[in-house]
Amino acid sequence: MSLTWMPSLKNRSLLTLLDCSDAEMLSLVDLALALKARRRAGVRGDLLHRRQIALIFEKSSTRTRCATSVAVRDEGGSAEYLARNDIHLGGKESVPDTARVLGRMFDGILFRGFSQRVVEGLAQHARVPVWNGLTDEYHPTQVLADLMTIQENFGRLRGLTLAYVGDGRNNMANSLMIGCAKAGMNFVNCTPKELMPQAALVEQTRAIAAANGATITIGHDPRASVRGAHVLYTDVWVSMGEEAQKADRLALLKPYQVNAGLVEATGRSPGDLIFLHCLPAFHDDQTTVTQETGALEVSDEVFEAPYSKVFDQAENRMHTIKALMVSALADPGAA
Repeated sequence: MSLTWMPSLKNRSLLTLLDCSDAEMLSLVDLALALKARRRAGVRGDLLHRRQIALIFEKSSTRTRCATSVAVRDEGGSAEYLARNDIHLGGKESVPDTARVLGRMFDGILFRGFSQRVVEGLAQHARVPVWNGLTDEYHPTQVLADLMTIQENFGRLRGLTLAYVGDGRNNMANSLMIGCAKAGMNFVNCTPKELMPQAALVEQTRAIAAANGATITIGHDPRASVRGAHVLYTDVWVSMGEEAQKADRLALLKPYQVNAGLVEATGRSPGDLIFLHCLPAFHDDQTTVTQETGALEVSDEVFEAPYSKVFDQAENRMHTIKALMVSALADPGAA
């Protein structure tokens, strides 16, 4: 089965989607699609044969941890999970020193944590590829999976419109803004004025989007902002580390819930629209929220609808992380 190899990120880190060209980002999506098809055909490869990957996790995880572990093992490699209490990162040992130690033992490092400065320090000193599995500012591996899911459902990315509704300055909003701009997708960030994204990033992504025939728009009225959207996207209202702000955040974002009324406001038929969420999600499922709380950022009628592709999206974390690591570490001659 043919795999798309070029342009390659050979021996390169990915800390934000700004670290690769537009063509390189889209090639990762294409490679992920090919790897997914190959896996579904029952093929397990050796593109990461004997490769050792360190997984440094300051934050807990379901999708990122499992997706990475399975992706590495699928291609013949090994992954070592290092939780916050397992190593001395930033405590007894500096980030540069930890990076220099791990870089001599592992072929690559995936970091999931709080500070973007930490993942940047790892990449600066490790001398092996470092990938950002999530920081407070960016979540590039998630957006690769999002773009892959959109491509699967529409057969294209360019010219589509994605409306993100919720906390407009979190890591998902930032990374979606970059990813959509580079893919030639129109991006609408619908958020309260109190949660606006950084002006510098908005201007930077607007320039990228314009070069690809797309637009970046900031809005505050949910019904007006989602009009014409092909993709509705939301995220949790209270990110990890912001629990003390929960009451204020919930009150501020309550008008921004994605529900049947907001879906109707897009003007799209169910067959011409999808809903995405990076998960975990607080919908009406009582296994995730208390009865007193109920649904938060998305209602159950949307989360469980046929046009909700959140579990395809979750699976695609594995395929896109695999594509990223294969592109950085594999020998193209092995395909």
